[in-house]
Amino acid sequence: MINQQYSAKLKRFQELLITTLLGSIPNIALGPQLRRLIYQHIFAVLGNKVYIQHDVEFFSTACIEIGNGVHIFKNVRLDAKGHPNNKIHLANGVALERNVDIGCLENTCIHIGENTFIAPNVCIAGPGDIHIGKHCMIASHSGLYANNHIFSNPLLPIKDQGITRQGITIEDDCWLGHGVTVLDGVTIGKGSVIGAGAVVNRDIPPYSIAVGIPAKVIKSRVANVICNL
Repeated sequence: MINQQYSAKLKRFQELLITTLLGSIPNIALGPQLRRLIYQHIFAVLGNKVYIQHDVEFFSTACIEIGNGVHIFKNVRLDAKGHPNNKIHLANGVALERNVDIGCLENTCIHIGENTFIAPNVCIAGPGDIHIGKHCMIASHSGLYANNHIFSNPLLPIKDQGITRQGITIEDDCWLGHGVTVLDGVTIGKGSVIGAGAVVNRDIPPYSIAVGIPAKVIKSRVANVICNL
């Protein structure tokens, strides 16, 4: 046990040393090239043509997989710490804009599919698993929260009553507008559009347009296509 703890601390020190020294090198000073060259030795997977700007924060890089052509911009935070079974996977062509925060807790898998774009100031948080499909767009200041606090006992502080974790699935080709909140246990069907500011607390069928608090389906994109044929 002591050897395992020492090994974990040593690995974290090495990770912190490398990412601190290289992470602060600005883009104009070959920073992205140096990071791509050295980071491949500490990440679980680091693909080709990966672009990582300066001041990006990583935790538990051995649990992070980054595909080909991924772009990660300034002040992004990827946190896979908390459990050796955690995993953050960014598929080919994913783009994370500034201040995106992605975090696991324990036994958490967060997957972002190919060519998906995450706009600035988006928060994606476990501990439930989160799967975001291909070709999705998630606008700025949105949040995906795959957990829910238990509050059934009024005699105990809510923070001491534990949480539930069902997970979140966003299928391929979805667009979430500015400031959308997606709560635990939700599946948003393929090709759906969620209007700005909506709070999604129930499943959304494929090819739907949903708005409001809570989000309600107001139109089907499939019906629009059929009517125009």
